[in-house]
Amino acid sequence: MTQSTAQKTERTDPEHKAHVLTLPLEETQTDRQPHHYERWLVAKLMRMAGSPPLRFRLWNGDVIEPEGQEARFVLRLTDPKALYTLVANPNLAFGDLYSAGRLEVEGELPDLMETLYRSVHAARQKWPRWLDALWRNHNPRSTGISEARENIHHHYDLGNEFYQLWLDRAEMQYTCAYYEQPDLTLEQAQLAKLEHVCRKLRLKPGMTVVEAGCGWGGLARYMARHYGVKVHSYNISREQLAYARAEARRQELDHLIDYVEDDYRNIEGQYDAFVSIGMLEHVGKENYPALAELIKRSLKPGGMALLHSIGRNRPMLMNAWIEKRIFPGAYPPSIGEFIEICEQGDFSVLDVENLRLHYAQTLTHWMERFNENQDTVSEMYDEHFTRAWRMYLAGSIAAFRAGSLQLFQVVFTHGTNNDLPQNRKDLYTRPAAPENV
Repeated sequence: MTQSTAQKTERTDPEHKAHVLTLPLEETQTDRQPHHYERWLVAKLMRMAGSPPLRFRLWNGDVIEPEGQEARFVLRLTDPKALYTLVANPNLAFGDLYSAGRLEVEGELPDLMETLYRSVHAARQKWPRWLDALWRNHNPRSTGISEARENIHHHYDLGNEFYQLWLDRAEMQYTCAYYEQPDLTLEQAQLAKLEHVCRKLRLKPGMTVVEAGCGWGGLARYMARHYGVKVHSYNISREQLAYARAEARRQELDHLIDYVEDDYRNIEGQYDAFVSIGMLEHVGKENYPALAELIKRSLKPGGMALLHSIGRNRPMLMNAWIEKRIFPGAYPPSIGEFIEICEQGDFSVLDVENLRLHYAQTLTHWMERFNENQDTVSEMYDEHFTRAWRMYLAGSIAAFRAGSLQLFQVVFTHGTNNDLPQNRKDLYTRPAAPENV
């Protein structure tokens, strides 16, 4: 059985819980005329969403125009039950209905989602409390050691073949790239991100680095190859570690890198640098005090730490659909919650950078490649899965454009460390991105 066939079989097995996205299709009459109150529900829904420029096309072809403006997008509902599901909780239902093909979109999906995010954000201040409660997002699932492994399995163990279709071909980075020049390719921008991180950590040959959550191991290989450091990288995704170890052997870097299949909470020893790129979102804020203590005991007296994470301007729960269908257990911290980690560890914060628009550009590149390979994705999984991931990528682009998501890089060290650079000039002495990849 090929890997693709095995994955597709896995998806259709009702006992396999890790990657289930498909929902049953509703059996409902789709040729009947809409009731008067159903048309009223659509109009009410749009007013509660801030009256965005949307035209609704109902299951029988009837059209409901936006109030006082020209429509920029069209949403088509294929059946009456889709309407009731959408009204009950659009935070969860919009993604489910789109994935199932029961809600169709005319117009660019990222642009639509950005328009909705901005409109709803402005309108939400006037919602009655009962509506806020009805359309609420829910608390993320547990990120305890056993639950964390299942959460990671759900998202990251979909198969390396899947991610290779649309991530960069340089180091398989599934985190925000660094577009120091707007015309960089995805490969150049991802390598620039790795270089930017290494410079911020002030790495030198012979240093030791511990990495919490290594993805496919690209940062560890970059640090070893370009800076001559010894890296211990922790990860609980077997799919990713298999790829990382094979690449380290192929590039003859395995003598400098130890990829450890274990939870970050079991890190031992002291290091010159602690780095985590794109893992804090999965830690859970209830575990931040323990993370702060872990970093404190892992850093040598003159050590530097860098955390890179999706975040918020203020505390908010993850969108219900993303948390339930795509990223179980996810919680992007606010900048205040982020800094609490530094406070709890008695660290000095040295640098905070927000790469929000860099992530929007990264996701745009990912979505372009995903769309180019959507037929292959559907063959590997199914059409429902393909639509769900298209929605996830489009919604993420929109969230970073609209400012509902941020991307923080925070550098810090022990509060007693005085061996510090006087300025940031060394970060920008030369371009971080390679000229050709």
